[in-house]
Amino acid sequence: MRRIAMFIAMALLGVSGPAMAQIVQTRSGPVRGAAEYGVLAFKGIPYSAAPVGANRWRAPQPVKAWAKVRNATRYGADCAQAPFPPDSAPIRTKPSEDCLYLNVWKPAGARPGAKLAVMVWIHGGGFVNGGSSPAVYSGHQFARDGVVLVSINYRLGRYGFFAHPGLKAEGGGGNFGFLDQIAALKWVQANIGQFGGDPARVTIFGESAGGMSMHMLLQSPLAKGLFAGAIIESGGGRDRTLPMPDMTRAAQVGEALAPGATAAELRALPESKVTGDLSMFTMGQPGYSGPMVDGKTIFGSSIDLILSGKYAKVPVMVGANSADGFPFVTDKDKVFADFGADEPEARKLYDPEGNLPGLLVATLTSADRMFIEPARAVARGLAAQGQPVWLFRFAHNGVKMGAAMGGAPHASEIPYVFDLPGLRPDPLDTGSDVAVAKRAHAYWVNFAKYGRPEGRARSLRWPGATASDTKVFVIGTGGDGYVEDPRRATLDFTERRGKAK
Repeated sequence: MRRIAMFIAMALLGVSGPAMAQIVQTRSGPVRGAAEYGVLAFKGIPYSAAPVGANRWRAPQPVKAWAKVRNATRYGADCAQAPFPPDSAPIRTKPSEDCLYLNVWKPAGARPGAKLAVMVWIHGGGFVNGGSSPAVYSGHQFARDGVVLVSINYRLGRYGFFAHPGLKAEGGGGNFGFLDQIAALKWVQANIGQFGGDPARVTIFGESAGGMSMHMLLQSPLAKGLFAGAIIESGGGRDRTLPMPDMTRAAQVGEALAPGATAAELRALPESKVTGDLSMFTMGQPGYSGPMVDGKTIFGSSIDLILSGKYAKVPVMVGANSADGFPFVTDKDKVFADFGADEPEARKLYDPEGNLPGLLVATLTSADRMFIEPARAVARGLAAQGQPVWLFRFAHNGVKMGAAMGGAPHASEIPYVFDLPGLRPDPLDTGSDVAVAKRAHAYWVNFAKYGRPEGRARSLRWPGATASDTKVFVIGTGGDGYVEDPRRATLDFTERRGKAK
């Protein structure tokens, strides 16, 4: 009877015998996953040794192999960080310095060697917050649609991005969080075939800090050959989005954490001291430089490196949201005063009638400056290098805060990309959210499977960008389309101002 019940359960899940065992042999040892939502999930798999003790502020080290089957049904700890309550994708673990884990979702029937398309998600959070455990990052909908989805953790804050004079003998420090991402992609190359994925068909994608990480992976020689395509969501591309210091300046900033400390003393610092209260609320505090130009992972301005042909020659999707700004200052007069001599033109372009609220103006101006114009510049720059690139704008607003901000706020596309619109925070019921999610999710899946968002049939008109493109593919509430950019005038203005400085 027990065996009959097992086969009935297997039939209901559409799972064959070997897959139902939910055990996969990785290079480090066997892992046991669990069935969920009709697919198989493997969580909390270590891809590197714990970056603690002697491994703190060192490149990721090989994980120690295991012989017994490892339980992989729960997320590993997200990386050490201070709380950030407003996060639209809250983590669901207790953060820890021991955090270099990843998760894999695969179709239930996918066998080793199936050569399915693979997508690797890199989360955002300003390089100080976030993780792979948020519910909205679950990869089961991708697996449902025939994609093997991997999500990863990487070191954050001072653990991930730190330089200090005490580390001079070891290179001074650097972007350890980026080295973690590269190590995770190497794990994917070595192991994803056992989950049914094809290591030659890996698409990386990320949003905000994850989108900025795409720029690192596209330019770093250390990541060469580890992926076949990239999707950049709100990842900037110009220095004004996230200025990065050189190593000398980063070490000066980092010394504030522990003046005069040796490498051994730095590694002996308690976790509470290193973590402190560093979050997206307090990113500018002493002792934290953020990502830096280290000559290994980051080599300089993204747009400059693109124009000099230094990016990986792979297909790219790049875009931002229609209200993708950070309105830190909402006094309209102060917002326009920041334009200096260009204030009259800025007022004419952004607020011609003079009756828009300050929050809306602050959102639109900062969105253009930080994410939307840089995305256009990246698309044009890659196209000028002969690379296939598609430019998008996510313009569907499904959250209440977006109404006052004039569109889709930062990070609000994520529930739609993952086809989990019911998990968006403070939802605004538009009646179109399920349909928008189905379409947006399909573009991402198509890109992973076929190298272009239109899919194999190409029935959708979404041409690749050109070096002087003035059009954009808009993902909207009532439908999607390739149109003349409705923000062209303000984007041209933003670009001219950037070039004049």
